[in-house]
Amino acid sequence: QVQLVESGGGLVQAGASLRLSCAASGQTFTTYTMGWFRQAPGKEREFVASITWGGGTTYYTDSVKGRFAISRDKAKNTVYLQMNSLKPEDTAVYYCAARVVPGTSTQISGFRYWGQGTQVTVSS
Repeated sequence: QVQLVESGGGLVQAGASLRLSCAASGQTFTTYTMGWFRQAPGKEREFVASITWGGGTTYYTDSVKGRFAISRDKAKNTVYLQMNSLKPEDTAVYYCAARVVPGTSTQISGFRYWGQGTQVTVSS
């Protein structure tokens, strides 16, 4: 079992920055990839970014490339999502997820453990 707790969400104006954190506990040694997803009101949950725990290889959805950066701190078992130049369309609940099988994925089904989510609201 891996437990994930997100933090760092909030209400900001367009153009501002936020940094989300995801603290992992439990059997974290089983984790291969960590990911961030988001779900806007009335929309399906979508992939945002991921990072391989060992090598630190990153992947991003096109809409956040150049604005968001995912990173991890192995010593703290924590993953971060630095979000810059935020737009109103970034408004969503952001979820952290852990993949416990080799390889990476951009699909919800590719991640086994999920946090409760943190709200990010960007006003225009």
